Amino acid sequence: MLRTIPNQIVQFMLTDSVRLIRQELASLNVSTGDCVSLDTKHILAWVKENNPKAYVPERFNKLKQPLGDPDCRLGCKRKHNRQSLEPPTPTKNPVSAKTVAVGEFYWGYGSGIIVVKVPMWGEFVLAELTQPFDKSDVSYFFPLMQQTEQKLGFRPRFGTFDAAFDAFYVYEYFHRPDDPEAFAAVPFSEKGGYKTRQFNPQGLPICEAGLAMPLLFTYTDRTVTILEHERGKYVCPFFSKGVKNKFVKQNCPIHHKNARKGGCTATMPTSIGARLRYSLDRHSQAYKEIYKQRSATERINSQAVSLGIERPMLRNGKAIANINTLIYTLINLRFLQRLRSRLQEES
Repeated sequence: MLRTIPNQIVQFMLTDSVRLIRQELASLNVSTGDCVSLDTKHILAWVKENNPKAYVPERFNKLKQPLGDPDCRLGCKRKHNRQSLEPPTPTKNPVSAKTVAVGEFYWGYGSGIIVVKVPMWGEFVLAELTQPFDKSDVSYFFPLMQQTEQKLGFRPRFGTFDAAFDAFYVYEYFHRPDDPEAFAAVPFSEKGGYKTRQFNPQGLPICEAGLAMPLLFTYTDRTVTILEHERGKYVCPFFSKGVKNKFVKQNCPIHHKNARKGGCTATMPTSIGARLRYSLDRHSQAYKEIYKQRSATERINSQAVSLGIERPMLRNGKAIANINTLIYTLINLRFLQRLRSRLQEES
């Protein structure tokens, strides 16, 4: 039956469990959905390619689909690079690749969840999505947030995610001109090699000399991220078409090394989310209070693992998507049972 029923039917059960939970909490004057957290969980396909004891030639060749599961895909469970405890080797002798942990490769799927934490009560699953394992973490963002808005009836004010979601459109989603307190709590991942950027009140980036860099032109980008967006090229304030590089070199206050090459440039999205990535105060108390709610997804994932989500004995994507939705529905029903039991005891 898991292989044949549409996932929308099982999703209806999850949606109704959310409705019942919010209904019980509303009777206690407890609001939900103001802050949400998102995380993903890897799921190993039931194929011999995932068995380290089985001999499989070209185990991690993505062009050779496992016979045991036609829908699973090869993906990487990424890790942060860690330096060896040994003293660093001289620059003339490269460090062995064995000392760097890049990630673990599996054939399987990924499960993304939106979780709501209810202080003093616990947490429950608001939305979920299962995809093949070759999909990136950020690909879960928009589908899950769309489900979230449908179930809540409004857009959450706060969101907390790990560094994989450090993208301009995540910050832009939670930005509200009429609500300056709303934001997305995401660690900075130093993408593109830039640790810091400063901007003037008009949103122009500031160069190392402390001068605003004017916008030279904009274009539509369809390759850098999953979202088609507008990017702009910002140039040195002394740059001018038809003027030789000597003009830039003579006028740069700090005589930057790029002056002789036409001055400094910056290419980045024109979205306000690109500026919020750098201007967000990640040391503030408000950021810390929101970000620590991300642990709610870890507790939900721990419950899901105990229910067998990580190694399902199923052999196609539709069945795995349905069993995942049922697992999260069961977690919600357990939360609802604890909620009602506690209310009965207090009454």
